[in-house]
Amino acid sequence: MSSARRLLTAVWACLPLLSVPAARAQSTPPISVDQGSDWDDRVRRAFYLQSQGSELMPLAWLKALKRTDGTPFLAGSLSRYGYLPNPDSRDDLPVGFTFAGPAGGEIAGMTCAACHTRQITVDGKAYRIDGGPAIADFQSLLSDLDVSMAAVVASEAAFQPFARTVLGKAAEDADAVQNLSFFVKAWYDRYHTLMTRALPKTPWGPARLDAVGMIFNRVTGLDIGVPPNTMIPDNIRVADAPTRYPFLWNAPRQDRTQWPGFAENGNDSLALSRNLGEVLGVFGRFHPRPDPFKVLLRYDYLSDNSANFNGLRLLEDAVKKIGPPRWPWTLQATLVERGKMIFERGESEGGCKGCHWPNPGVRWPGEAATWHTPVKDVGTDSREHGIMQWRAKSGVLTGAQIPLVQSMPLKAENECAISILANAVAGSIIQSFNPFLTAAPPGMAPPHLNVLALPQQLRSLANAFPRAGDTSCTSGVPAGTYPYEARVLEGIWAAAPYLHNGSVATLADLLKKPNDRRPSFRIGSNYDIEAVGLGEDQTQFDYTLNTTDCTDRDSGNSRCGHDYGTNLTPDEKRALLEYLKSL
Repeated sequence: MSSARRLLTAVWACLPLLSVPAARAQSTPPISVDQGSDWDDRVRRAFYLQSQGSELMPLAWLKALKRTDGTPFLAGSLSRYGYLPNPDSRDDLPVGFTFAGPAGGEIAGMTCAACHTRQITVDGKAYRIDGGPAIADFQSLLSDLDVSMAAVVASEAAFQPFARTVLGKAAEDADAVQNLSFFVKAWYDRYHTLMTRALPKTPWGPARLDAVGMIFNRVTGLDIGVPPNTMIPDNIRVADAPTRYPFLWNAPRQDRTQWPGFAENGNDSLALSRNLGEVLGVFGRFHPRPDPFKVLLRYDYLSDNSANFNGLRLLEDAVKKIGPPRWPWTLQATLVERGKMIFERGESEGGCKGCHWPNPGVRWPGEAATWHTPVKDVGTDSREHGIMQWRAKSGVLTGAQIPLVQSMPLKAENECAISILANAVAGSIIQSFNPFLTAAPPGMAPPHLNVLALPQQLRSLANAFPRAGDTSCTSGVPAGTYPYEARVLEGIWAAAPYLHNGSVATLADLLKKPNDRRPSFRIGSNYDIEAVGLGEDQTQFDYTLNTTDCTDRDSGNSRCGHDYGTNLTPDEKRALLEYLKSL
């Protein structure tokens, strides 16, 4: 076998995922907002570059790919989608875009910094906010990658220039070209299947994505079918419940997480569950298979699993160091004090402290204290709760059951998608902790195991699965209610647009009655520091978000709900906004 063919065979495992690539240095570096003494350049670089096991495609493919106009796909460092330059990255990959693997066989992927690093512009100056929700157009990136790869596989004539760039001199080897063609077409078949079935006709737009829907689609639609292609296309549904990227500062302290608040949180093992679900669901290679020799689980979750457990632990350690961004402009001290008093009022008086202030949460044995995270229905858009009810075929995981965690094995048909994901996550973690279950692949060293908290952790994992007799996939959520988490508001000034679905442009708009909030607004990096949020004039993207009112709460774009503070006087609202800037 030629060396080129061996290389191509080695990257057969690159048949996962969703997409993402590169960036170039900008002329004037952004101003880094103060985020505390623990957040320094060393930790920032690690956050930007640490691989978590995400796999998109071989880096060589990505560098060879062209746009439909003939320019490199990575031209402009993907800034056209809102991704940010990373001067420390090789190959001009943007912040949060990574690669891993042997020289010449690197696989490009993505890490959490790509979606959780923000840059805003005020008076022509750029301000970098680490851990902030990205103002990036992920759907356009996904769609354009699909179009560009379609052009590569459209004909032999179209494929030849791509092959010459990827293979170099080895392109003279007909077998190498044939192997490359096979792998590229197989990758494209999976990717195109996902994109055509999952992406909504009404785009998410910049600063938003339906992460839960895409996670369910990725795991149930591409990973758990019968080999060799492992797809179950009928499991893939339109992901049309876009939400705003959450901010990461203080996230490890919450005792619940995810917008619908369905995941318990607050220690390293639960953080691993949260982060592993993100990797497996959106960007990782994951192909479980029945294995009767795995005495406890009866399934092998790790042998064909690209998640980098060690990298996930390092990333979580970095996230713990991200402090809330401090307002970099002048504050009016008297107004801040008055706003503080308004903030601390009760809900009926327009106050915020009851839901949005640090209060003691669940205390895990041997772990740091957490903050209580209220999960309430405040009348906001309901569509993400519909995603939580998705059902799917279980494929090769039919019958899979985690002892002490899962009360019922996975059904072949009509299984809750969240149960399939929870089984994948719990199985992978439990198998990684026990070397007698399998030999973990390189980079899969198990994370710290807190034995004291283990009983509570098992109960927490069990809560992700419906119980016998449940008709809903989300146990504990009363029918007809649509609750979402309420975050502590430190750094909230840097997280526009607002509400979980990003349907309100500024905090000033949020203090208006829902019908008085802007029905449409443009999205981009230009910031209004008076209204606290997105400026009215935007040039970064040619995109306007059109929202619906309270007559269509299930649109995915409803600006309805959370009408706290809407009865305050104009002077009280001004004072409250000044205080929120100071948090």
